[in-house]
Amino acid sequence: MRLLYLLVLIPFLGCTHNPTITIKGTVPDAEGQILTLKNIVINQPVVLDSVSIGKNGNFRFKQEVSGAGFYQLGFSDNNFISLLLEPGETVSIRFADHNLAEAYSLTGSAGSQLIQQLDIHLRNTVSRMDSITKVYKENMDEPGFDSLSVELNDFYTKILKDQRNYSIGFIIEHLTSLASIKALYQKYDPQTYVLNDAKDLQYMKLVADSLTIRYPDSKDVMALKTDLEKGLSNYNLSRVKKLVNTAKESKLDISLPGPEGDTISLSSIKGKYVLLSFWASWNKESIAENLDLKQIYSKYKSRGFEIYQVSFDNNQEAWKKAIRFDELPWISVVDTSYPNSKTVQIYNVTNIPSNYFIEKDGSISARDLHGKALRIKLQQVFGY
Repeated sequence: MRLLYLLVLIPFLGCTHNPTITIKGTVPDAEGQILTLKNIVINQPVVLDSVSIGKNGNFRFKQEVSGAGFYQLGFSDNNFISLLLEPGETVSIRFADHNLAEAYSLTGSAGSQLIQQLDIHLRNTVSRMDSITKVYKENMDEPGFDSLSVELNDFYTKILKDQRNYSIGFIIEHLTSLASIKALYQKYDPQTYVLNDAKDLQYMKLVADSLTIRYPDSKDVMALKTDLEKGLSNYNLSRVKKLVNTAKESKLDISLPGPEGDTISLSSIKGKYVLLSFWASWNKESIAENLDLKQIYSKYKSRGFEIYQVSFDNNQEAWKKAIRFDELPWISVVDTSYPNSKTVQIYNVTNIPSNYFIEKDGSISARDLHGKALRIKLQQVFGY
């Protein structure tokens, strides 16, 4: 019985993860033409191999890979198909003609089939958009164009809405596939994303959270998370800017007690460049940043630069002790109602240290400038 167990186990012990991908197929009437395989790493193409198409239009690639990723297979930068391949996959592709993306069949890669679905759907959408644009231009000078233009605009809007709904549905259905990244970044043209609304960040977060679990080492997933962080930061900044432009000044002002118990308002230092900073003495990152801010403050305070720093310490004595110990020279106030404070809500403070850069006219121009980024901003402002 023991011998039988070992005989069954040996084949499994001998199995190893296959680190290669194989791509084979045919292109009709293409003998001698060069087909190139590129790895797309965070939107940057890296050429892996090129082959000359043989008799009967046959071609074959075999590459070692470190993980799942995106690829381009084509004759040129304008004539290619996109692939999403996992290690160990053997893909068979049959192209209908030299215009590779127009018509091809593919087996052996579920991810690549999903990419093909996305590409075909978007290509059809763009074709319909182009048709409406053509009819619009051809009839601009014709009688009755006003009513026709309304109808065409309605059709155009519906096409955009349908594509958007398709992309969102695809993402929700394929949250565990890297193909969902492709869906997030599809464009109608070089400047226009399919998903271009600020609220679409929610789908980016869904995808990032899901794929981080399945592909923790993927560079594409890491890049997605970076884009998400930038997107959320820009969204929060625009949100606060909107408040600044629409709300009364008193609603955005901060009036909190300083170390001596006197109330100090943010609005009292108008006419200066102000770094509105949020921190807490219990937060190590905040303490480390304060040491850097002391150097920056010393350099620019005489030129009209001020720091208004809000502490989220619930214990005032701990806050005062930290101020004295680190000899913080700027305006310090404390908000002991954190995390349920009005300041947190108005300025959408989700983590510390955090800050806003306020111009002399009171407008907010940037958020979360730390270290080198803050120094560059101040160099731009003061010229040194």
